[in-house]
Amino acid sequence: MITVLILMVAGILAGLWLGKFPSIMKVNDRLISWAIYLLLFLLGVGVGTNKAVIQSLDSIGLQALLLTIGALIGSIGMGWVIYRAFFHLNNH
Repeated sequence: MITVLILMVAGILAGLWLGKFPSIMKVNDRLISWAIYLLLFLLGVGVGTNKAVIQSLDSIGLQALLLTIGALIGSIGMGWVIYRAFFHLNNH
């Protein structure tokens, strides 16, 4: 856990320094995107090699679908509430 915290602090400090160089930040954005793609691929490999997950994919899939729909409805609902409470301009 301490390694994660040290890396996070090091990243924050590097970001503060590198933020002064817009060309480096563009490259950084691309690297972040590719790192996310790689992590998603490796997650898929990990799921694909896990026999227990593959055998129970039908029940896990339904639960994942329900969680996704619930998260989507909750996000849209809270976005609407926050918009109405803080950003909606009343034209009267």
